[in-house]
Amino acid sequence: MDIKAVLHTIGALLVFIGCSFILPIIVSIVYHESDLLPFVWSLAVTVSVGFLLWKLTPSNHDIKIREGFGIVTFSWVALSAFGALPFFFCLDISFTDAFFETMSGFTTTGATIFPEVESLPHGLLFWRSLTHWLGGMGIIVLSLAIMPMLGVGGMQLFKAEAPGPSVDKIKPRVQDTAKILWVVYLMLTVIEAILLRVVGMNWFDAICHTFGTMATGGFSTKNAGLMHYYDNVLVEYIIAVFMILAGINFALHYRFSRGRFSAYHQNSECRTYLGIITFTTVFLLFMTFGANFLTVEESFRKAIFQVASLLTTTGFHTADYEQWSVASQLLLTLLMFIGGCAGSTGGGIKVVRVDLTFRYLQTQFKRLVHPHAVTPVRFNNRPVSNDAIRDILGFVLVYVILFGVSSFLMSLLGLDLVTAVSTVISTLGNIGPGIGSVGPTENFAHIPVIGKWLLSFLMLAGRLEIFTVLIVFSKYMWRR
Repeated sequence: MDIKAVLHTIGALLVFIGCSFILPIIVSIVYHESDLLPFVWSLAVTVSVGFLLWKLTPSNHDIKIREGFGIVTFSWVALSAFGALPFFFCLDISFTDAFFETMSGFTTTGATIFPEVESLPHGLLFWRSLTHWLGGMGIIVLSLAIMPMLGVGGMQLFKAEAPGPSVDKIKPRVQDTAKILWVVYLMLTVIEAILLRVVGMNWFDAICHTFGTMATGGFSTKNAGLMHYYDNVLVEYIIAVFMILAGINFALHYRFSRGRFSAYHQNSECRTYLGIITFTTVFLLFMTFGANFLTVEESFRKAIFQVASLLTTTGFHTADYEQWSVASQLLLTLLMFIGGCAGSTGGGIKVVRVDLTFRYLQTQFKRLVHPHAVTPVRFNNRPVSNDAIRDILGFVLVYVILFGVSSFLMSLLGLDLVTAVSTVISTLGNIGPGIGSVGPTENFAHIPVIGKWLLSFLMLAGRLEIFTVLIVFSKYMWRR
């Protein structure tokens, strides 16, 4: 691995993220609050370190596969460490808590250590939400779009970071693809923010909640989350719709905007995704009507919101689903494992992997009865290669193993069974709230320090599709 190339690129990214502090600085000036100086210091430190790394590690920009994995993994750790500086400088919290909160933001997890967020300065609240928005489509994908100096060898970075089992290139050049994805991302962000402002949110809350929605992050500016707007039905419906849109492959949004109105229907993964939402919403509607809510409309609204939030791994909530039936909680937990579509900002295993896993099992049953029949796994009306199936099954296996081992380790820290398992599901799937003592009305402040670092690792692994992170610990990554 060319360490200089890795450090050179990380330095450039640190300069970029340092400049991003300008936005919360403006917010701090507008609201005349105490977080202005911490942000100024954070900007100075981050830009200085980034500039020195960039200048002192000259590189030929020959970014190959190893450098791509190294840059993506180490840059997310570095950006989370320096992105934690405003929290650390401004608040009386440990660096562990500051790092956990920032990693949760950049990875769009939404798990928080703050029991009360309304007491935080507006600049810090804005920065929490902005980390979601930057991490949603990917900081490096953004860099490929706006920083030509990273364009050489950019496909290696794009492959390592792009969410999902495959990279759907819209244009021949990866830089053009990144720009298009970010334009779509930005347009949906603007539309949602305007709609939320129209239906009653102030601009600050509308923008922050839009960042959390489009990035499927889940940070809120209110202690009660979106339950704060319990009397505003339109807020729930708007955010539910945009969460569903954020969980769909953004390439499909682009094709739809270009006049291909059948783009969603023709995509097998999207059909499965919408089918899961429909089935689980109807099921929860019948389970909650009468038992938890008095009207059909309220049951439907709460059901589709919670389904959209947990399937897309956003983590917003408008109801305490821990008060629902055990069957309802189990179904919602299964949604946490599935996640959004490939090419979306959602986390989890991804719908396409779950879909293809079941299709593969179906063909295996056919072969048991007809051993000589040729029964390829088909997706989008095309046969799927054995290599692709092998990669998907391998990912699912590693995901389950990592979930099991991490749950065991969390249980060693004294957590009860439900909480130990739930913390792993919520962080590995980049969801945020879980069940037990980290439920929708709780937080992660009580998790031991070692547990927070483990969960931070799981957030990173989940956001970068596990193998991108685990390969860094492999001998194949480092040996000649």
